[in-house]
Amino acid sequence: MTNTLDPDNSGVAAARMREVLGEGPVVALTGAGVSTDSGIPDYRGPGSPPRTPMTYQQFVGDAAFRRHYWARNHVGWHYVHRTLPNDGHRALAELEAAGAVSAVITQNVDTLHEAAGSRQVVDLHGRYDRVVCLGCSEVVSRASLAERLLALNPDFADGVADVEVAPDADAVLASTEGFRVADCGSCGGMLKPDIVYFGENVPKPRVLEGYRLVDEASALLVAGSSLTVFSGRRYVKRAVEQGKPVVILNRGETRSDDVAALTVDAGCSEVLRSLVRAYTA
Repeated sequence: MTNTLDPDNSGVAAARMREVLGEGPVVALTGAGVSTDSGIPDYRGPGSPPRTPMTYQQFVGDAAFRRHYWARNHVGWHYVHRTLPNDGHRALAELEAAGAVSAVITQNVDTLHEAAGSRQVVDLHGRYDRVVCLGCSEVVSRASLAERLLALNPDFADGVADVEVAPDADAVLASTEGFRVADCGSCGGMLKPDIVYFGENVPKPRVLEGYRLVDEASALLVAGSSLTVFSGRRYVKRAVEQGKPVVILNRGETRSDDVAALTVDAGCSEVLRSLVRAYTA
């Protein structure tokens, strides 16, 4: 039965989490809620506006959708590129350095875990800083594509001031008319962010690597994920099937609260910082 903890005292919450998780090593599964304190909004957290992300089928099947996406990404990428890790990211990196956390499986594409110092990271849904050609499979950096898009659209972003940016670097823009999209520099094929879209499967090697990490861990810590999509929830199911404790730290309810050993309804940064103290005191 789920034990839901009052998060008002982060030290008390962390001490209880430490008790349930045990000595470790623990594998962490993270979602957008870990990055909200870095200024990147959540998709599904309490108070988040409704969003309709572009699907894989829309992206590959309609040139107008691709133009719309790349125009928004052209603006949003610059914003996400400037974001920095927060205390939650740093806390997980410190827990890894202390031997309490073995790895991070993240549903985020913002690369902030790596920037914070985490060494073992599975980017389940890809990375915003890479672009792949759907024709020849060449992978290039998003920074190099930014230069090409700027050359093709030198004045496009000049009139864009405050914009809302989603976790995948998609910016909300009123109009994307006239934006010019870049094709693969090697084969002329269609370029796509190295991100798993809705309607697209997570590459099997990443799925299997996540399963391996859960299999080798003693417990699973979920941080900042509502577990709405199965790509992340599968690892909770795996841990539960193996009789391993699952602790969920998230603002609001999740799809796996009923199978968790402990749930803490709170933001990630403060509680994860307290968890570091609980493991290293």
